[in-house]
Amino acid sequence: MIKSELVDFVAAKNPYLHRRDAENAVDAVLDEITGALERGERVDIRSFGTFVVRHRPARSGRNPLNGNAVFIEEKWVPFFRAGKEIRDRLNTAEKSQGRGNL
Repeated sequence: MIKSELVDFVAAKNPYLHRRDAENAVDAVLDEITGALERGERVDIRSFGTFVVRHRPARSGRNPLNGNAVFIEEKWVPFFRAGKEIRDRLNTAEKSQGRGNL
């Protein structure tokens, strides 16, 4: 699913909303999650999961084209941990339907 499909889904589930309003709502949620992560906050959506920012320390790596050593700078990366309910639903669906192209 891509963002436009999510917007279409929200608009379809809420017929009183125009598509533009649904798009604004989706944008607002995503912007707030992003903003909270930028501020170093943890975003916990009950029964769905948790978004956090993790630190990746600097390290040395290899250029896959020529094998030369390269320095990889430290960085902060977003991380998502699925909640128990969503994990259970995915595992139940896997047993009954198969996972298809996952």
